[in-house]
Amino acid sequence: MDFMDSIRGMSFFDMHVHMTSRTTDDYQAMADAGVVAMIEPAFWLGQPRTGVDSFRDYFASLVGWERFRASQFGIRHYCTIGLNSKEANQEELAEQVMEILPLFIYKEGVVGIGEIGFDDQTVSEEKYYRAQLDLAKEAGLPVQIHTPHRDKKQGTSRSMDIAIEHGIDPGMVIVDHNNEETVRETLDRGFWAGFTIYPFTKMGNERMVEIVKQYGPERIMINSAADWGISDPLAVPKTAALMKQHGISDEAIRLVTFTNAVTAFAQSGQLSLDELSQPLGIDQSQRFNGSSVLRGGQAPRVDKESTIIR
Repeated sequence: MDFMDSIRGMSFFDMHVHMTSRTTDDYQAMADAGVVAMIEPAFWLGQPRTGVDSFRDYFASLVGWERFRASQFGIRHYCTIGLNSKEANQEELAEQVMEILPLFIYKEGVVGIGEIGFDDQTVSEEKYYRAQLDLAKEAGLPVQIHTPHRDKKQGTSRSMDIAIEHGIDPGMVIVDHNNEETVRETLDRGFWAGFTIYPFTKMGNERMVEIVKQYGPERIMINSAADWGISDPLAVPKTAALMKQHGISDEAIRLVTFTNAVTAFAQSGQLSLDELSQPLGIDQSQRFNGSSVLRGGQAPRVDKESTIIR
């Protein structure tokens, strides 16, 4: 059976996906699978940036072209804006980025400061993480935390400690890239627990099913974090299908694939459940600064078959 058959009619919110690195056929496939909204956190370029204007143009694309591109496939696009932890280590450039962040964080569609936190857990990363927590507190925006790939448990605990030190309500913080060794502490301390379904590295969706069975769906949300690497932009609907196969209720599935993300990021004032329940009209004759998603009238599409993500 096609995995789509079991989830047909469901709506999904991928709260962490880097669509700048994806193509229009991914947008079409996501729309076909029931993804109605997404959040694109600011992240690194893939190679070191050499100037602040690269950040300026990138942030502008997240609130401009990419928002438009998603709308052309009936998907609402939001973003979080921030200096990511990897690039926080370029201190001279990081200082310049901090100066321009206030120009973007108040724009339409920006639902938080992110993704920020630790990568190698350096002094510079902590410095700019703290500075951006203060910025989020001042703006009244949620915080989307990137937890490190190495020494994850220590980095996750430290991220939460610092957020609390800065007087941030844990209910305003989405701690992402959780796994089995971090989830209990994240939930016990009152933070939102994000899980990334990313092949071979972060979490497989069979493991995710077991986590929902063990901890329940409260304050848990999943995402694809699809980017330039080997990743799957259909990770959220595929995981929903797998949950359904394992007997997890539709109500619980909706919480971890839709409602919890809405509740957490609605605190920004930039999105609401009522808004997301309304279909987004599609008019692919529209243009953004003279550009269209169409090339010779084509409607790109891609079909991906396997449900399991290992």
